[in-house]
Amino acid sequence: MKSNLYTSILLIITFLISVACNDKRIQADNPNIILIYADDLGIGLLGHEGQEIIKTPNIDKLAREGIRFQHSYSNMLCAPARASLITGFHDCHENGFQITRGGAYINASKSNINQIDSTINASLNKANNGQVFLGEVAKSMGYKTAQFGKLEWGFSATDIQLQQHGWDYYLGYLDHVRAHGFYPPFLFENGKIVEYEGNTHLNCGKSGEPETIKHFEERWNMEGKEKYSQNIFMDGILNFIDNNKDGPFFLYFPTQLPHGPVSIPAVHPDFINDERLTQIEKEYASMVKLLDDNVGQILLKLKEHNLEENTIVIFTADNGHEIYYSKEGRVLKPYTNMQTGERFDDYKKKYYSSLGGDIFDGNGGRAGLKRSNLEGGINVPLIIRWPQRIQKGRTSQRLTANYDILPTIAEITGYAKKYKTDGISFYSELIGENNGNYHDFVVYSSYIGPTLITNDGWKLRTYLPNDVFELYYLPDDFQEETDLSEKFPEKFEELKNKLLEACDGDFKNGLFSF
Repeated sequence: MKSNLYTSILLIITFLISVACNDKRIQADNPNIILIYADDLGIGLLGHEGQEIIKTPNIDKLAREGIRFQHSYSNMLCAPARASLITGFHDCHENGFQITRGGAYINASKSNINQIDSTINASLNKANNGQVFLGEVAKSMGYKTAQFGKLEWGFSATDIQLQQHGWDYYLGYLDHVRAHGFYPPFLFENGKIVEYEGNTHLNCGKSGEPETIKHFEERWNMEGKEKYSQNIFMDGILNFIDNNKDGPFFLYFPTQLPHGPVSIPAVHPDFINDERLTQIEKEYASMVKLLDDNVGQILLKLKEHNLEENTIVIFTADNGHEIYYSKEGRVLKPYTNMQTGERFDDYKKKYYSSLGGDIFDGNGGRAGLKRSNLEGGINVPLIIRWPQRIQKGRTSQRLTANYDILPTIAEITGYAKKYKTDGISFYSELIGENNGNYHDFVVYSSYIGPTLITNDGWKLRTYLPNDVFELYYLPDDFQEETDLSEKFPEKFEELKNKLLEACDGDFKNGLFSF
């Protein structure tokens, strides 16, 4: 009798262990994924990249406990960057991304929203056969998907697009022009307008540039500015994690921060008495600091629900640095060499922080800013933390593009359907394996023409207004100061041919316009 009892107990224990192991295996195969997409966050603004004024301990924690990619690239501007991220394609094709004009929703209301949607949708083509979207990939694999913030690639998006792209839930701005203000009278939640009492400005409280007494007073006149959008989004994000803690979920957070014009409810205590900074620089630094605090809130919420180990947190940015804290005698826009008074032109007179007066050195010493095909416009942070699979504190030299994120998430989630992409999954890099599958080069467009960066550090950039092509070797010249096209003519011609092919036979396909 006792023997049978012991046998029964042993079988029950074995069964429970088996179930637990099976649950653990299922959980390991279906990690939660959080993608934080910073807006205009220059790589030099992060503590672990050398930033000395703004402390970013939470983002630094991601780097310290995960993997940091040092050769990560994205597009030079908001809309094509988000399009590349969501579709997995680069932006130099003949049939490029359809990018709508912003401002469509400035006067939106519950009575005209359907008409606005219809007008925008009528101007958009259907998705190409075989094309998938970022949210769709995760959703088709059983993930609950959500997006909070500056939605899709715009500049004006619609509910139909959000649904087609695979989002179960979304809350945010459908119009990127309205996203230049941080006190929205309304946002969009799953196709419906949600109004925020106390926010009364149709332009969402957007203030002017450059810094003047008038703009300072306008910025700090808080009449009609009661609810700060970033706080709205963070409430929604934390609630989403609470409600989906049993997972799996895919959360995409295209935050507004630290895109300007500068707007912050209060200057952070770190900067109030910092005599190195002007008032508006203190406010801008507080925006970067708030983003870091928000990352910390998300990490704490994961810890609260014991989700840290099997949640992948991806932190990256849409493009390079931009300056929203210009002031006479400090930083001038259009960008001007503060020593000579000459305008920077991204060609003979390249922008550098030391010449332009940027106290934060937001591009980390690189040449150029947002909108440029110089490194300061397209080299972005990419940090990924996944305690269960990624060894702590790794630094990767692998060349990555933002259009690699879709195929990477497809591999992580087990998406097996055939689809078209210019990206290559870097999943093997995350888990410390080398399967030999990586880019020979990546390509991006810009307002002055396309550029190509190779896996071994060569860079071909164009300045099409003058029919100029330049060759750089980034490991020795990350500031792009010495053109090597005459010294290495064979390499120059080789990369020029590759770039032409990537641009579908016409370099002008990499000359951004909309």
